[in-house]
Amino acid sequence: MATPTTPGASLTCSALSFRWPDGTNVFDGLSLSIGRGRVGLVGTNGAGKSTLLRLFAGQLRPSQGSVTVGGSLAHLPQNITLDTTLRVDRALGIAERREALRAIETGDVDEKHFATIGDDWDVEERALATLGSLGLGNVELDRTVGQLSGGETVLLRLAALLLDRPGVLLLDEPTNNLDAFARRRLYEAVDSWRSGVLVVVSHDRELLERMDRIAELRAGSVNWYGGGWSAYQEAVATEQEAAGRTLRAAEADLRRQKRELEEARVKLARRQRNGRKTEAAGSLPKILAGRRKRSAQESAGKLRGVQEERLSEARERREEAAEAIRDDAEIRVSLPRTAVPAGRTVLSLHELRPRFGSLSGGSLEVRGPERIALVGRNGAGKTTLLRTLTGELAPLSGEARTFVPTRFLPQRLDVLDEELSVAANVARMAPGTTDNHIRAQLARFLFQGKRAEQPAGTLSGGERFRAALAATMLAAPAPQLLMMDEPTNNLDIASVRQLTGALGSYEGALLIASHDLPFLESLGITRWLLVGEELRETTAQEVGDLLAAPEHASPV
Repeated sequence: MATPTTPGASLTCSALSFRWPDGTNVFDGLSLSIGRGRVGLVGTNGAGKSTLLRLFAGQLRPSQGSVTVGGSLAHLPQNITLDTTLRVDRALGIAERREALRAIETGDVDEKHFATIGDDWDVEERALATLGSLGLGNVELDRTVGQLSGGETVLLRLAALLLDRPGVLLLDEPTNNLDAFARRRLYEAVDSWRSGVLVVVSHDRELLERMDRIAELRAGSVNWYGGGWSAYQEAVATEQEAAGRTLRAAEADLRRQKRELEEARVKLARRQRNGRKTEAAGSLPKILAGRRKRSAQESAGKLRGVQEERLSEARERREEAAEAIRDDAEIRVSLPRTAVPAGRTVLSLHELRPRFGSLSGGSLEVRGPERIALVGRNGAGKTTLLRTLTGELAPLSGEARTFVPTRFLPQRLDVLDEELSVAANVARMAPGTTDNHIRAQLARFLFQGKRAEQPAGTLSGGERFRAALAATMLAAPAPQLLMMDEPTNNLDIASVRQLTGALGSYEGALLIASHDLPFLESLGITRWLLVGEELRETTAQEVGDLLAAPEHASPV
């Protein structure tokens, strides 16, 4: 939906510093200016992307420095909670204006109604048009929020922000919980953005491709790259290639300086031995011998000082060059105890009808280490189905049975105890496992040494996910059926790659609900199940075709 231009829209922070109450420093003197256009804010989990958006939005106060916003600002956070009893028009913020319009239409010309409406006489038409542009054309203004799916709630909140015509719009992981059809609607809204400043934090590569610029937050500072995600990747690859050459040259120089220092020390030692021999032989007058000795000592000191300074400089150049090399560590873990024989029955469903969603009688049998993707529209009931399979929800009818040790990693990641350390969380789910074994395995999930002692409540989003993943996959008994619900939500691209690597070593059966098709395809999915009124087997190709279907079809 096209948005009117807001002149003077901008975002600026000057000498911005922020630290959490526990003393963790996030920013130290960050200065940044963002003008009109679409900006993708990227960086590793824990870099401070969401924190920076909250500072921009005024939800957090800087420890030092300032934030200046040119124009009105709207913020869509990662986690949205709306009162389920709220009417849609109230969630959109237009209920009072609608009521004033109705009053005037019935003949009530009280001045307060005109004051409420102001110049916004077409507010209802604008609201419906905005909802329609986001794929919510079937959502009536008098419905309640509780009748909407999680993805529809996200789009509803975005519609409310767009209706306010902000000059600055901040979106934090807006495609989380959105099915592919809803994502396309969001992409269209981003494509048509013309109002002012749009800042998007996302791991969605297709969304980032639509940006005018990419701002990378790394080590508390921001580097700018023109173009979208592909241009950013190419620029980073070029930078890394140059950084690699610089590092190799710095390492070669360091080796040379070490060699030259050693050679200088050998020469000095030889001179000192020769001087002592000459002094012992008494062939020189004492005054001359003393003068030569002092001169030799001064020369030796200067030479040693010069060589050591050169060596120190070479070390500094090597350290600077090494800092420019990105270290995207991979999870490398072995989980042989999760293996399932090919003919073993893992899971069976018979005429299952969950409490929520459209599924009205699903049947399924899973054997061996199958990898099954659950796909479907928002509201189809994928999450409900998984929660029913775990026993968390009782079905309305039918039955579901598991025949092997099972673990479930939900979207909320509430498998962690916030007060316990990462190691203690794993120990809680793996009774009888030695502390040494837990720590050795956690190191492979990138929690080395003291990092394993960090309380779960202090972890960043990506760290929290890795901790939850470790606690789930390292549980005892070893899970031979692993179920996951939208695991790539809130993960940066490096973390998605880490998750893919971890699941590559998992040898059991996998049942995973996700809207992230590239991620699913990277896992080697063996069966695709479309969740609707029934569980229907499909193919990756058909899933792709369905995604391109118009709204009235049966899209995923």
